[in-house]
Amino acid sequence: MAPVETPAVSRELSEFFQSPDDLLKIAAFRKKLMKEKASIDAKLKSGVKEQLDATRDGLKKLFGTRNNVQVIRDEMATVDSACRSTAKDVKMFDQISRVSLVHRNFAQTDEIVQNLTELYDKLDVISRMLEADRQDVLGPAPNLLAIHYQLTQLEAFRNQMMLQAKSASADDRNTLSRYFQPLNKELAIFEEYIWDIARNVLPIVRAGNGTAVVKLIKIAEVEGREDEKAIAIKLVKKAARLDAAAKFNSLIANSRKIKHYRSSFMTEIRRSIEKLFQDAYEKDKDSPSAFLEELQKWLWKDLVRIKSGVVPLFPPDYNILAFYVKQYHKSLDETLRRIIDSTPDAAFLLTLHAWLKEYRESMDELEIDPELLQPPLLEGREQSLIDDYLKVIIQKLDEWTSNAMATDAKAFCARNEAPEIDNENLYGLDGAVLMFQIINQQVDVAMESGQSSILAQVVKESARIMRKNQAEWIKLVESEYKKHVEKPEEAPGGIVEYVIAVANDQIRCADFAEALGTRLEPRVGGKYKTMILESLNSAIDGYLDVAKKCTQTLVDTIFNDLKPATKLLFTQTWYSGIMSQVVETIRDYMSDYKTYLNPSLLELLVTDLIDTFLINYLNALRRASKLRMPAAADRIREDISEVFPVFSNLKPAQEVEETLEVMEQIIALLTASQSLVFLSYWPFAKKHGPNLQFVEALMKSRDDLDRSGVNEVMDSIKRKVKEENLGERKYLTRGRRHLVLTLVATLAAEEPTIMKKIVIQTGFSAFLGR
Repeated sequence: MAPVETPAVSRELSEFFQSPDDLLKIAAFRKKLMKEKASIDAKLKSGVKEQLDATRDGLKKLFGTRNNVQVIRDEMATVDSACRSTAKDVKMFDQISRVSLVHRNFAQTDEIVQNLTELYDKLDVISRMLEADRQDVLGPAPNLLAIHYQLTQLEAFRNQMMLQAKSASADDRNTLSRYFQPLNKELAIFEEYIWDIARNVLPIVRAGNGTAVVKLIKIAEVEGREDEKAIAIKLVKKAARLDAAAKFNSLIANSRKIKHYRSSFMTEIRRSIEKLFQDAYEKDKDSPSAFLEELQKWLWKDLVRIKSGVVPLFPPDYNILAFYVKQYHKSLDETLRRIIDSTPDAAFLLTLHAWLKEYRESMDELEIDPELLQPPLLEGREQSLIDDYLKVIIQKLDEWTSNAMATDAKAFCARNEAPEIDNENLYGLDGAVLMFQIINQQVDVAMESGQSSILAQVVKESARIMRKNQAEWIKLVESEYKKHVEKPEEAPGGIVEYVIAVANDQIRCADFAEALGTRLEPRVGGKYKTMILESLNSAIDGYLDVAKKCTQTLVDTIFNDLKPATKLLFTQTWYSGIMSQVVETIRDYMSDYKTYLNPSLLELLVTDLIDTFLINYLNALRRASKLRMPAAADRIREDISEVFPVFSNLKPAQEVEETLEVMEQIIALLTASQSLVFLSYWPFAKKHGPNLQFVEALMKSRDDLDRSGVNEVMDSIKRKVKEENLGERKYLTRGRRHLVLTLVATLAAEEPTIMKKIVIQTGFSAFLGR
């Protein structure tokens, strides 16, 4: 079965709607199509109107010409009739006609000889007058009409001679042509001069010499009438009987060249306007904004002077104002299209969008008929300028920030030298400052447009790029840390310094984003204000998440180095004391962290450090098979005593004591007698929850309790838990995805104690291990 071709409309729709999300764009797509339809309708309306006007004028001239031809035909018939009747009524008419013809030939011969004799003298006079007027194209042209009159007479004489010489030999015709060569040269110079005037109508009017333009119009009108006469007589000669037409050879209609001066006059004006815009474009083609600035300086002045100075000089049928406005509008449109095709920068697109609005308003102030401005500039696709602007912004922001990110990522992975240190003695990379310089520049450009929608879109796209960079940093930190842990011999050093630099940059970026929001908040309102603040707040949260990831990586780095020591916890070696190694390692790392890490992040890192220490310690305690009592309790006290000075040097001692309080409660559980365990358990349970699995594991590890004793202790604890309704939270419900969501929601709703973290981690790990 042959494939069915998809219609053009369906093909366009299929390209636009490629995914279900694109259905949300139906309203925008419909609006775009309506705008394009309106633009096409306007162009068709304007084109049809112009064609109708041209057809109407052509028909009027055609009817007028037909009437003139008929009148001439009737007059010629009358003359022919009179001639025939005279030949019959008057005796010796043939002799009289021959004598009259001989006399006329003698007179014409005498006139021809005289004209040929005086030709060069007359040309000298004309040449001097023409040269004098040409010295100043913008001058009053005092000799213009006189020059035209004399050249017209000489041209008519030349045409008559060349027509009569058609029957002569080729040598005679060539000789005659060479004789009239100086006249041809002066005619060419004269035409070039009058077209110079036509190309400078507006400057001539500005110079106060409008009379020169009036003279040129007069010349065009005279030549136009002569063209009409010549055309009419040619038509008569074709339409009339050959014997009657032959009697009118003296009119030498065939000898005149049709000049179309009026049409040429208007063509030269049009070309001058095109050249005006072409020169302006060439001058500033490398700086479109400068082109618009220069355009503002002369465009409106030109139109005002045309209305006040040029229009009064022309006859109404020229409709010269409409001609000038249309040509200016058309040339401007063509120039703007060239600029758009040259892919200008984003700032210019916004400037042009605002300028187009000013253009329409200024035309209204000048009382220009809107129909003369059809089709609108750029086909009325002003919204496409905003779309193009946003595309350029997105492209450039992606390009610039990707380059900055790539540079930082390369340095982060290579780690050939230490990160740079800023004026606050903190590690950092260059990309953060560079990215926000770029973003602020684009935001400033968007603000200059005066349109909140544009500003909101730029901020939204900037926030998207921020989140993109944040995701890349998280992935990069994870991969480099993994390489550092799994293949330390292959990974370059300096992972700690560079993670600190990345963390500091995230806080710096969050501050930049917050400052940007503070700067923009008073400038916008309504939904755009909400859009801007939501975009920036989302980006700020993302930066804090990356910073949190970095601080956690720094903590993980410490405990990765401590793995040999933590594996010995609650083993036989532990009883001899291993905490000094842990303390020295923590102290060594924290010395660098305190020096080069942002203070706000250092506070967060210390909290995570203490929590991670307790989680590792308590997990090791939970996994302990047997504890020698009371030596184990004493060892735990000594361990806490050794780490307390380190932590209290990083955080207020009272807060450290509150965090380590759980260890005192656990020691109490370990040292309590079988009958009194419940009394030690109750304050622990009230603060940290039942934690039955943990407590049972703790009781089982005590070597001073047998199985029955452990069962008795746990039974009493469970009864009390049930009586007091201290139930455990159950996180494992409907699959892994629900578990994760439940954990996230629980952690967000309530800050867990360290024991809850232990329980959650243990339950989650058990689930993932299934």
